[in-house]
Amino acid sequence: MNKNVNKDLRRTRRHGGLRKRLSGTPDRPRLAVYKSLKHIHVQVIDDLAGTTITAASSVEKAIDKGGNKEGAAAVGKLIAERAKKAGVTAVAFDRGGFRFHGRVKALADAAREGGLQF
Repeated sequence: MNKNVNKDLRRTRRHGGLRKRLSGTPDRPRLAVYKSLKHIHVQVIDDLAGTTITAASSVEKAIDKGGNKEGAAAVGKLIAERAKKAGVTAVAFDRGGFRFHGRVKALADAAREGGLQF
C-alpha cells in the first residue's frame, strides 16, 4: 500500500477518535480544520443541526498567501471575523487528526487573536 494512503488512513482514525469526544452545539460550534498540501480550509459547524455556520479557505481571493503559515494565519483571522459576524464567540477546536503545530497552530493562534475562544 502507498505510504501516503497509510498516512491519510492513520489521520482519519485519529480524527475519528477525536470526534467521539468533540461535538459542535449551537452555543459552542465546532471549528473544523482540514489542510491539504497546498491549502488550508476551516468551517464553523453546528453538529446538532447539521449545518455549517461559516467557512474560510486559503483558496479564496481575499487570501493571497496560499496554504503556508502566513496563509493559515490569514484564514484564522478571516474565520474569526466571519464567526463574530454570525454571532459565534466560543468554539470547540477540531484539529482534524492533524498535529497541533505549524499551519494548524498558526490558524488557531490567529483565530484566538481575532476574538474566538477555545
